[in-house]
Amino acid sequence: MKILFIPLLASLALPVHAAAIAQLKAFVAGTQTVSAQFEQTVTNQSHREQAHGTLEISRPGKFRWSYAKPFEQVIVGDGKRLWIYDKELAQVTSKPLDSALGSSPAALLAGSNAIERNYTLKEAGKEGGLEWLSATPRQADNTFQSLKMGFSGNTLQEMRLSDSFGNTTLIRFVAVKKNPAIPAGNFNFTPPKGVDVLSE
Repeated sequence: MKILFIPLLASLALPVHAAAIAQLKAFVAGTQTVSAQFEQTVTNQSHREQAHGTLEISRPGKFRWSYAKPFEQVIVGDGKRLWIYDKELAQVTSKPLDSALGSSPAALLAGSNAIERNYTLKEAGKEGGLEWLSATPRQADNTFQSLKMGFSGNTLQEMRLSDSFGNTTLIRFVAVKKNPAIPAGNFNFTPPKGVDVLSE
């Protein structure tokens, strides 16, 4: 069983002693592009899956989330549509970006919305050397029931998410770069020849 997580990401070069909420707001206000590597673990009562890869963000609304292992997958937001390519299944799914993301973490971090419009934010204290905040979706139909972000040394180090399917996702970010130059073409996607394309 493959568990696909539609992200999102982050890296934040912000005041060292700022609380987690202040750091998140500074990221949204002052960060245009982000690149990083990630390690992801998804667990539920009967399953545990690990994955890793790379991500890039260009705000607002553009991102590329590439899984290298255990399965090759690419998730691209081109500003208008969301593309999900599963190489093993030879299948591409395409949806309007706004309706696909809603108030997900991807929309929060890659979008241009005011954070409090979609999430209720609370400081969540210190744990494991990180400053944490919790973000609770205001919309009852949001897939994610809870989201926490942990900061240290001016950088978003971890995200923890719980969803309505009983999955818990932990994402650790490494080699984070704030405002790097990212080619615009990285956020374009053309389905490979011969794959099935499911479009909404």
